[in-house]
Amino acid sequence: MMKNKGFARKSHAFLPKIFKKMSSQPKERSEGLQFPFLDDDDTIDTIRESKTVIILRGLPGSGKSTLAQAIQDKYKDACRIVSVDKYKIQPAIRSAIPDDYGKVDEDLNAYCKRDVTVVVVDDTHHERERLDQLFDIADKYRYEVIIAEPKTAWKLDCLQLKDKNQWKLTVDDLKKLKPSLEKDFLPLYYGWFLSKRSSENLRKTGQAFLDELANSKVFKKEANKHFGQATEDPKVKIDLTGYFAKRPPSVLHCTTKFTDFGKAPGADDYAQQEIVKSSYGKSFFLTTTALFITPRTVGARVELNEQQLALWPSDVDVLPPAVSFPKGSRAHITLGCASGIEAVQTGLDLLEFAKLEKAGNKGEEVGEIGGGKLLSYGNGLWMLVFSKKIEVRAIFSGYYGKGKLVPTQGGSKRGSPLNACVII
Repeated sequence: MMKNKGFARKSHAFLPKIFKKMSSQPKERSEGLQFPFLDDDDTIDTIRESKTVIILRGLPGSGKSTLAQAIQDKYKDACRIVSVDKYKIQPAIRSAIPDDYGKVDEDLNAYCKRDVTVVVVDDTHHERERLDQLFDIADKYRYEVIIAEPKTAWKLDCLQLKDKNQWKLTVDDLKKLKPSLEKDFLPLYYGWFLSKRSSENLRKTGQAFLDELANSKVFKKEANKHFGQATEDPKVKIDLTGYFAKRPPSVLHCTTKFTDFGKAPGADDYAQQEIVKSSYGKSFFLTTTALFITPRTVGARVELNEQQLALWPSDVDVLPPAVSFPKGSRAHITLGCASGIEAVQTGLDLLEFAKLEKAGNKGEEVGEIGGGKLLSYGNGLWMLVFSKKIEVRAIFSGYYGKGKLVPTQGGSKRGSPLNACVII
């Protein structure tokens, strides 16, 4: 059988590495500029190997431009700022988004198309419609999103802001803008979003798994029953890549809490937890232990450590109607979905494996591929347990787009579904 180095961590030059810490202590920043993406070495390293849109949000004069400049100073040539002030668009309550934003988005699209590492968008961002336009652009180019608001003491003090804003807005003008900026803007869901480099690693590993599984004799015998394409002819390859032909939007990620922009039960309580607030925009190393495949989904199993479990909700590791599992059992990364299947199914499929394991079924070992053990659980459930766990870099943030499954991009003869997949 073909030896596949895709599963051996040491064989991948693009696998995440722990970068050498700087010996010098970081300079103390003012309270308004204390963010992980400016001060935390691991976070800075992760963002440098990612594609990130940082959306600055707040009242005029609250310190957004100062924050934007600090980000520019940190990431230098890897960063571009799109400041709406330079386009002479004055902050205001209005009935429609001005046409002037067309030029803003033209420049924003140009930076994203060039894969600029960090793109900072500096505006009040008090309008949901305008934010939705930015989220669509982030989805289009598969950028992760971080929303950052200045931490200045006067950020909501209209009397002080009157003297600080460059537009000479009055206290009354500022008070009209204030209500839409007083409450945190919650995402569709929170989660860990993989760096571009780690995503490429995991996608290649997943693609190698599907390729080898599709060539496995023991798998081919069951493929017709569960995957609708059976053959024992060694010359005929089963197209698992084409079978899992849908992906979620955005970038690869591991969802923690579905908040539905604040409308889901427990959304505000989760968002207000100190651990969630302090972790937002910060880097984590996630450990993946296995890949799994069912007739519905393909994904990666994630093993959470104690720090990560603190961000994990206590009510999601349940398989309807009432089977509960240890906290973190559902942690996963979706790599693809079959036609007509929603991405949320991946987590439920992983719990099916947990249910079997809980009942004593550890899977039947049917061989080794790519340096891992291939296990069959029956009924079209397969798992590849890595001989060496794979660590990936990720930023804890939120997904703010529409969350609809999209067709995989065409044009690639090999692996197009996994070349563009995401997690939910």
